[in-house]
Amino acid sequence: MATLLRKIGLIRLHNRDTEDPKHHHHHLPRGSFPQGSSLRGGGGSGGKGQPKNKPPPPPPALQGTPARGYASPAKESAGGGSRGSSPLARHKARRGSGPEPARKMPPAAKEASSGGVRGAGPGPALALVAAGRQAHCTQVRTRRLMKELQDIARLSDRFISVELVDESLFDWNVKLHQVDKDSVLWQDMKETNTEFILLNLTFPDNFPFAPPFMRVLSPRLENGYVLDGGAICMELLTPRGWSSAYTVEAVMRQFAASLVKGQGRICRKAGKSKKSFSRKEAEATFKSLVKTHEKYGWVTPPVSDG
Repeated sequence: MATLLRKIGLIRLHNRDTEDPKHHHHHLPRGSFPQGSSLRGGGGSGGKGQPKNKPPPPPPALQGTPARGYASPAKESAGGGSRGSSPLARHKARRGSGPEPARKMPPAAKEASSGGVRGAGPGPALALVAAGRQAHCTQVRTRRLMKELQDIARLSDRFISVELVDESLFDWNVKLHQVDKDSVLWQDMKETNTEFILLNLTFPDNFPFAPPFMRVLSPRLENGYVLDGGAICMELLTPRGWSSAYTVEAVMRQFAASLVKGQGRICRKAGKSKKSFSRKEAEATFKSLVKTHEKYGWVTPPVSDG
């Protein structure tokens, strides 16, 4: 009986193994695989959700994140090279793969592009201010000189007369017709048939707040505070002694008085009397005498001299 039961169990076990494909692989030799089975963790060909004859999946190294030392083609093209390449190669690849990053502009270039280099000159705002100031000074100077011309034309004693140089309102030739008739200078003028002493006045941009430059043109004078080139030594003609209240008429009367006080004479020496004064020499002489008087002061004449 026991032998019979063993035989029946063996027959059932044999039938179950032959009929159920799920247990076929238990009887296969090691290293062999049934057709349609998966490599790892898969069921048989009759498993749920597994199609028959499915191709084997890729190796684990190609699934998910690449293994170290391996870069996918997409990442190589985006990153400019594999991780194992040299820094120089990666740098060149990055430069060639996309736009170059913006570089910082140096300070000098920023200042030049903004319209002003430090130390080279003024900006647009300062230029506009300077132009407005220049226009205002020109307007003030023009009004003042026009008034001066009108006042001189109304003089009854014809003390002086004015001619514009090249029709310029800012450059005058002034004729001094009269000096003290008791002076030796007046006597010289009569003897030499000199009708007037000719002077030149040029007015700076900031007149009447700065003095004009004044010099003698003819005749050639000696003494009377007239120096080389026809420069005139008078404190009121310097920036320190000038006042905007002084008029051209007042300056000329002061000059006529200083000629007599300094015993000015018309030069009669042969060869020297015909030599004319020059502006360049007069400017150099006046600049030198101004420096001298700023250092040592101006000499105040005695009260007896008036």
